[in-house]
Amino acid sequence: MKAQADAGRDGPRILIVGGVAGGASCATRARRLSEKAEIVVFERGPHVSFANCGLPYYVGDVITEEQHLIVAKPGLFRQRFNIDVRTLSNVLAIDRENREIEVEDLQRSSRYREKYDALVLAPGAMPIRPPLPGIDLPGVFSLRTIEDSGSIRDWVSRHNARTAVIVGGGFVGLEMAENLVRRGVSVTIVEMQNHVMPALDYEMAAPIHNHLDANGVVLHLQDAVTEFSQEAGNGLIVNTRSGKTFAADLVILAIGVRPDAALARSAGLEIGDRGGIRVDERMRTGDEHIWAVGDAVEVKDFITGEWTGLALGGPANRQGRIAADSIFGRDSVFRGVQGTAVCGIFGMTIASTGLTENTLTRLAKAGRPMDYEKVYLYPNNHVAYYPGSQEIMMKVIFSTGEGRVLGAQAVGRDGVDKRIDVMALAIQKGATVFDLEEAELCYAPQYGAAKDPVNIAGMIASNALRADASLAHWEGIKDTDAMVLDVRSPKEYASGHLDGAINIPLEELRSRLGELPRNREIWTYCRVGQRSYYAARLLRLNGFTASNISGGIRTYEYMSQI
Repeated sequence: MKAQADAGRDGPRILIVGGVAGGASCATRARRLSEKAEIVVFERGPHVSFANCGLPYYVGDVITEEQHLIVAKPGLFRQRFNIDVRTLSNVLAIDRENREIEVEDLQRSSRYREKYDALVLAPGAMPIRPPLPGIDLPGVFSLRTIEDSGSIRDWVSRHNARTAVIVGGGFVGLEMAENLVRRGVSVTIVEMQNHVMPALDYEMAAPIHNHLDANGVVLHLQDAVTEFSQEAGNGLIVNTRSGKTFAADLVILAIGVRPDAALARSAGLEIGDRGGIRVDERMRTGDEHIWAVGDAVEVKDFITGEWTGLALGGPANRQGRIAADSIFGRDSVFRGVQGTAVCGIFGMTIASTGLTENTLTRLAKAGRPMDYEKVYLYPNNHVAYYPGSQEIMMKVIFSTGEGRVLGAQAVGRDGVDKRIDVMALAIQKGATVFDLEEAELCYAPQYGAAKDPVNIAGMIASNALRADASLAHWEGIKDTDAMVLDVRSPKEYASGHLDGAINIPLEELRSRLGELPRNREIWTYCRVGQRSYYAARLLRLNGFTASNISGGIRTYEYMSQI
């Protein structure tokens, strides 16, 4: 339904609650669609359109000025877009029957009401602060606003902070760890799960653990914080469920966010199981005059169709645009989310998109299994002969039927984000691993290779689906009766190998086929999976039943760390 203007006005009156990513995007898009609309944005805080994702880097002095975090000020919205932005304005209630909102002016301590033809809710999300003893003590911070980052900066400086505990090992936790270390602070991360970065599967997080350790960050996994207390001299003590205690000059809570859906809930709008505002594919709520966007909403997962929430700036901006289109009757729809994200930590890049194996396991337990396969690979970001090449660890998950790409994860230094971006678009377009195999991607020695890592992932997966190279995985090693064949050199074998594995180097394999059983399956492995793939093909072409263990002993070593 297209929003209609009240009598006496040429265009609709659009009120937007929240002026950061989704709200600001909706407001400016609405203006580009109509010069006649009256557009008013209400923001509870003092800033609109600021860079949430830059906050850890302001703490770490990478971004040195607060003003650099502000993308646009209210004056710019007025001058460039004729949009009325009202900061320090807290929307208290929605009167759906009369199409009005009640607003508290936090500067003047007064209240007033405003009418709307279309109302867009973009209040964002709030940091999770569980009701733990001592959580409100001075020195225990969350990071969500510019004011939060300023308070942390000030605390570090005033208290000459030298130790910090970060609760949570997700994006914000890792970025804060790097930036506090940059400020000379020793950091301990306490994480409930058995690995950091829940957007990854556990074996993909192992190199991150190693990297954090190499940069002096202490990881304390599979434990939960139970209490904060103050010690003499204003220091903090962090207590955990296992009985561990950590002393700290400051604590950062980075355990996630929850949708700020209180306003919608009080107005009787539908709230989903995850606590977010339910919207349709045009970002409209159950009320035909009210839309909602950003971190406060629940939307559909692009692949599974499940309701989910995703607190990321990219989807919020797209949702804002779509809500504006919908208000003016355009046929725009939101495709759903797939969780494409990237994080940098001490020079390492971590990126992922689509489904993880953890998610697929959860779906199977819930009675919604999806048949899938996976491959691991360790290509270089560009050709090895050009100076500076770096290894990328990749995991690609795909359906066993048509080979549709379901998810991808990558950890490395240069070139990680580029490959995951390609995978993200492949998922959006329903592409298969056969498409990855044939993808034409740019190549020069300093940027890639004639066979890009994306191509190689597609080739490995396509070979498996064509039955050219059967795949095996390390988690199945304890249950298999197969002979395990290490095809590395004797020196590599001597440096460490799987118990019970026999060693025949690839270069000797053709002349030693008589040593192998023809009535028993053979699983081959090498360092990362390439030589063992050649070995498996050689064996299969000579009448043996052979499978290649994807990812080689490198992946086994990472799995063994968890």
